[in-house]
Amino acid sequence: MLKEAQEDILLKKNKMTEKDIAAQVNDNPLTKEQAKDQFIKHTKELGLKHTFDFDEAWEIGQELRRRKDFRDKITDLEQKMLNQDGVLVGDELHAYNPTEHTFSDGCYIRKIFNPADQLIVTKIHKQEHPFFLMEGSMSVLTESGVVHLQAPYHGITKPGTKRIIYTHTDCVFITVHATDKKTPEEVEEDVIAKDFDDPIISIEDIKLLKKITI
Repeated sequence: MLKEAQEDILLKKNKMTEKDIAAQVNDNPLTKEQAKDQFIKHTKELGLKHTFDFDEAWEIGQELRRRKDFRDKITDLEQKMLNQDGVLVGDELHAYNPTEHTFSDGCYIRKIFNPADQLIVTKIHKQEHPFFLMEGSMSVLTESGVVHLQAPYHGITKPGTKRIIYTHTDCVFITVHATDKKTPEEVEEDVIAKDFDDPIISIEDIKLLKKITI
């Protein structure tokens, strides 16, 4: 409560509203050095105590901004692709990218074939799980940048991940999910988010913020 009252005093002192702050962030953001000077100045003026240092707060803020920017852009790109003629969706897409489904005890294994020279926008994953590129090579764009994957390769998909993939060759891609469900449709309900507003995706972003508030 004390911290909130101090921040309220500061806002009134500068006569800035939340709308003003949002506009400043979008139109004329501070550099890292300017923000650090402001952080030190107001910490001293208000007698604040922190559980984090400036660099930690800055990096987490930048990471959240990168995530949002990427998510907005990839969602927009996907919509534009869907509006183009000749884009495969539904049964046509599944026929062009045949998928095998295997269930074991508490485990679902999804194996998909992606032909060469295909541009793919994936769905939004909301559960952490391993993936394996068994055959081929592909370039993958995520919010962390572009990486080139060459089989054999394995990695971990984090909640909130949505990828743009370009297949340089025919590829075989496998994902493994812990689940007690018995059909692919039921599994998808558990592991795929309809949009980035899904509560599980939001929780992952909140975990970042907790690093500088706890």
